[in-house]
Amino acid sequence: MTASGPQDEQPAAPAAAVASSPDPGRPAAVEFAGVSKVYGAGTPRQFVAIKDVSFSIPDLAGRGEFCSFLGPSGCGKSTVLRLVAGLGPQHPPTSGTVRVLGNEVVGPGADRGMVFQDYTSFDNRTVLDNVVFGLECRGVSRQQRDSEGRDWIERVGLDPARDAEKYPHELSGGMRQRVAIARTLILRPRVILMDEPFGALDPATRLDMQDLLVRLWREVQATVLFVTHSVEEAVYLGDRVFLMDTTPGRIAEEIRLPTPAAPAREAQSEPWFNDQVTRIHQAIERIEAAAEPIPEP
Repeated sequence: MTASGPQDEQPAAPAAAVASSPDPGRPAAVEFAGVSKVYGAGTPRQFVAIKDVSFSIPDLAGRGEFCSFLGPSGCGKSTVLRLVAGLGPQHPPTSGTVRVLGNEVVGPGADRGMVFQDYTSFDNRTVLDNVVFGLECRGVSRQQRDSEGRDWIERVGLDPARDAEKYPHELSGGMRQRVAIARTLILRPRVILMDEPFGALDPATRLDMQDLLVRLWREVQATVLFVTHSVEEAVYLGDRVFLMDTTPGRIAEEIRLPTPAAPAREAQSEPWFNDQVTRIHQAIERIEAAAEPIPEP
């Protein structure tokens, strides 16, 4: 993994809880070792999506870690997530190894859950039946899964009495993403993968969803890999940010961040937050400038 960027003076951090220290005897939650993904290898259409990507995210007991991935379109952010998820055509890698909780990824698994940007609810199932779908697949009894499903509907800020029997087409975009989050978290995955889940939401709803996600993450104490194009979102949510370069995709910088002590709307008005956002924008500008071809004389 590339070390953090230039040793500039760090912006003042807010008061925050002290993070758990990694246990050296505990397998990493997610580990990439020299991972590359090449499409159409050996053909005229060969395309290197990511090259020699290596990083390690510890499995912090009783807390988990929240990692944001930022970078220009086409830099391989979603490829990284889908390799962790074990989803094709990104999986398997062309070279290198992807491990989750010490085990090499060979396909999807119950230890991982994924939330996409696109609304992925089953249109012919009610909110409740969408939320409990995974439990149904596991053979959990109707009574137990309905009880857990209603609990999770409430946890994500919906009203079980009013919303449980609605269908997806009756919900707003924000409500549908709440359903998708509940459907993922009800299964208690150790690693949660989120590919721009709030990208299609309006700004106010997006801030509300960020606050909701932080609260739920603290409850489930999982490791989260979160892809976004928003620097502000990455700073608010992330314990650290991985900045990715393109052509081919690779980790350019890793930036550790303080934990906000205030809700998203308040945090974004605080000087430390804006200092961090400016710092990351400047890092992205350096990455993009370095990637630009040198014009011929």
